[in-house]
Amino acid sequence: MTVLRVGLVDCETSHVVEFTRRLNHVGIAADQWVDGARVVAAVPGTSLISPERIPGHVQQLRDYDVAIVERPEDLLGRVDAVFVESVDGSVHLERALPFVEAGIPLFIDKPFTTSTADARHLVEAAERKGIPLTSASALRYAAEVQDVRRRGAELGPVLGADTYGPASLHPRNPGLFHYGVHAVEMLFALLGAGCQSVRSVAEVGAEVAIGRWSDGRLGTVRGTRQGVYAFGFTAFCEKQVVSTPIDGRYYYRELLKVIMAMLESKQWPLAPAELVESVAFQEAALRSAERRGEEISLAAS
Repeated sequence: MTVLRVGLVDCETSHVVEFTRRLNHVGIAADQWVDGARVVAAVPGTSLISPERIPGHVQQLRDYDVAIVERPEDLLGRVDAVFVESVDGSVHLERALPFVEAGIPLFIDKPFTTSTADARHLVEAAERKGIPLTSASALRYAAEVQDVRRRGAELGPVLGADTYGPASLHPRNPGLFHYGVHAVEMLFALLGAGCQSVRSVAEVGAEVAIGRWSDGRLGTVRGTRQGVYAFGFTAFCEKQVVSTPIDGRYYYRELLKVIMAMLESKQWPLAPAELVESVAFQEAALRSAERRGEEISLAAS
């Protein structure tokens, strides 16, 4: 079996370590391993969010025999795929575009971007080059979320959903983009694309965003900023209501399996339009919260 070579760009998130452990089969239990690729090189990068975390992550990568290179362009010719791991979604277009233009498949960690315009730019560039690209929170592929999709015949269509998760704030990733993106991704995994508008109300302790889908379904994201740290959802299906917290032990593994399938098949796991729509949802929620709950069309966000 061919083992693909993966390069990492920016090392401020713990994901660079967690993904390397699973792909390189090092420092973690065998039931977490994912086959098909190996992280071979990483660019430490810079950060305006958590620069203090970079040195520790880089040292861990060195301990796992990952080569550390100075510049993103140093990865060209030595990797088959790139993971963009900046926490700051506003730099993702700049980080990713040179690799798109070089024809290298990409995973871009959440948030995909912090503007709908940047998201459209990236997917259109990747489509022109004919390369696969994806972005996702690992929560999208949590077993509990995917179980609702697998049990479609038993549960019936999902008629609506409420998701929840922490939604800490940072000006570089405004509103739900910084951490509320996890709950947004769960909502789209359950309801699919087709959201037309969003109303959002934000207070010190929480933000609640209500999306209206084109077929009349409603989906709600509660981003928590006080109290317990937890993820979960309620899916209102035709035949049953499913309400569950999320077990976080295996969602990195499941996300990596999806990325590996993309790299092998060259097929996008998510339609380009859905990648853009989840960003548009978060951008519209931000505009709505700024206007104290005014309904904002995704097209006008």
